[in-house]
Formats: sequence, C-alpha cells, structure tokens
Amino acid sequence: MKILVCISQVPDTSTKIVLKDDNTAINNQGTTYIVNPYDEWYALVCALELKESGTASDIHLITVGKADVEPVIRKALALGGDEAIRIDADSNDPFQTATYIAEYAKSVSYDLILCGKESIDYNNGAVGAMLAGLLDIDYIGFATDIQINGSSVIVKREIEGGEETDACSLPVVIACQKGVAEARIPNMRGIMAARTRPLKAVTPVAVDPVTEILAYELPPAKAGIKLIEADNMDELVALLHTEAKVL
Repeated sequence: MKILVCISQVPDTSTKIVLKDDNTAINNQGTTYIVNPYDEWYALVCALELKESGTASDIHLITVGKADVEPVIRKALALGGDEAIRIDADSNDPFQTATYIAEYAKSVSYDLILCGKESIDYNNGAVGAMLAGLLDIDYIGFATDIQINGSSVIVKREIEGGEETDACSLPVVIACQKGVAEARIPNMRGIMAARTRPLKAVTPVAVDPVTEILAYELPPAKAGIKLIEADNMDELVALLHTEAKVL
C-alpha cells in the first residue's frame, strides 16, 4: 500500500508575525516556520505506524511551495518518509493547492492520502476534502483512529457531541487530528540522512485560484496586568465591577 502524506509549512506559534505591503502579506524575514503540527504529529506519524506494522510499503511526502519550504519538508523526511515531493508553486488558496496535489497523485495512484485536519495558520480545513473531490474518492475528516483491513478502512472520527465510526474502501483521503497517533521527535540518524536525500521538484499544472486574501489583521495588543495584594479583596472586587465589568 502506498501512502501520500500532505505537508504544509506554517509560522511557529511562538514567532512574532510582522505584516508588509499594506497588510496583504507576511514578512518572512525573522519569521520561524515549522511543519504544520496536524500534518506532522498525526498524519505523518499515523503513516509511519502503518508502515511499521507491515500494512504500508511506501510513504511519500508532498508539499506546495518554493525552495524556501525545503527545510520543513526535510524535517518531515527526517521522521521517516521514503520520498519527498515539492510542487514548485506559491499558493494560499485551498482549491489551487488541492489541484496541484491531485494532479501529482493521479500519476502515482496512492491507496491512502493523509493530511492534518487543518493548518494552524489559515485554519480552513478545506484542502483534504477538495483533494478527495478532485480525485473522485471518499473523504473522512477529524479522524481519531484508523484501522486498515485489506482493501477497506475503518475510521473513528470526532463529531459534535460524540464519536462516529465510518467504513469505506480504499483509496480514500483522511484528515487526521489528535488521537490518531502519538507525536514523535526525529532522531539524529534521520536528521542527518534527510539533509542529503533528494527532493523531487515538480512543475505545477496551470490553475487559477478561486479565493484571494485582501488583507491580514493582527489581534489587538494585550492590555496591561494589574496585580492586587492577596489581602486587598475590596480593591479586587471594585476593579472587577468598574474596569473588567464582569460582576
């Protein structure tokens, strides 16, 4: 069984985001980027577990981006992928991204495509579903457990107020979240090997985006913190009334 894992580059949650060009773009200078946690901790590790159990034979990693995303895809490769593919294009449109990946996936015929439930920058959660639609195969989102049995798959997924169990035939696209696998840290051997592993750069197909980002807006700055002495409850209550207005 061949597995394709979709990898996206996102800003580290601890990095300071600076906007440029009239708030229409992120200034990459000084911004730290990481592998999207849902892609790394859950989708990729789930694929590795399937390979270690003998269920899968090959794990391919795919990302959409220019040469500056290569450190991120190499980090994913260090965890244990067999081959890494970079679609040589910039895109923040989910349909465009899904189309790029779908066109490559059609040429290889993967049995299982895994991705994170969403990226932590745009939080669209749309690429996986669009990818399945473009490939005309089933899609299951918010997966917390995946079991492969021959040519079929049983998936537990989180739904509003509970859990649902779905069954379908391969091939399928599954979006993973917490619970489907345990996060791992790449070992030194994997890191060193990933530095010299070849990355396959693919020219993207021609496709126009269907959405456009008009502007970004940073959240409001946090207000100052007032410290009240532990024995001064009267002042605390007064501030909760007059300033915080929560009483």
